[in-house]
Amino acid sequence: MQTTTLQLHSLSYSQVKTYLLAIAFAAGNIILPQVCHLVPQGGLTWVPIYFFTLIGAYKYGWKVGLLTAILSPVVNHLIFGMPPLAVLPAILTKSVLLAFAAGLAANHFKRITIPILILVVLAYQIVGTLLEWAMIGNFFKAIQDFRIGIPGMLFQILGGYLVIKYLIRN
Repeated sequence: MQTTTLQLHSLSYSQVKTYLLAIAFAAGNIILPQVCHLVPQGGLTWVPIYFFTLIGAYKYGWKVGLLTAILSPVVNHLIFGMPPLAVLPAILTKSVLLAFAAGLAANHFKRITIPILILVVLAYQIVGTLLEWAMIGNFFKAIQDFRIGIPGMLFQILGGYLVIKYLIRN
């Protein structure tokens, strides 16, 4: 398996580039779910709202990731009513966890590999599922991503790997 060294772009909240990247990644997290929702249970299966948060946080740091993680579900909810208000806290929680997990992994490993992305996705999903279970009190609903969203998690890992590798090279 080939590894690619990651050149980190540690951006601060005082840089305009941070906000422009976050808006661009949030736009991706708004468009991709709309495409997935064209298929029955597409959002539940492909969990698309996290895809660009992973990429933004891994390539540009947790600050871009955090802005993307918050903007994406909130704007999606305000414009399209998705995610529904009842699940918005759980999705925001998982999004924020993903931003931190991806940013920390990129900073720690300084390279991109599929096993690292597997760890990132499992970390935010496992911790997020436990927190969601605590929030809603229903284990069956809390493990929905593990019951239905495995294809989406695999897409995050494989698709995220390819996009991040592309961004590293350019």
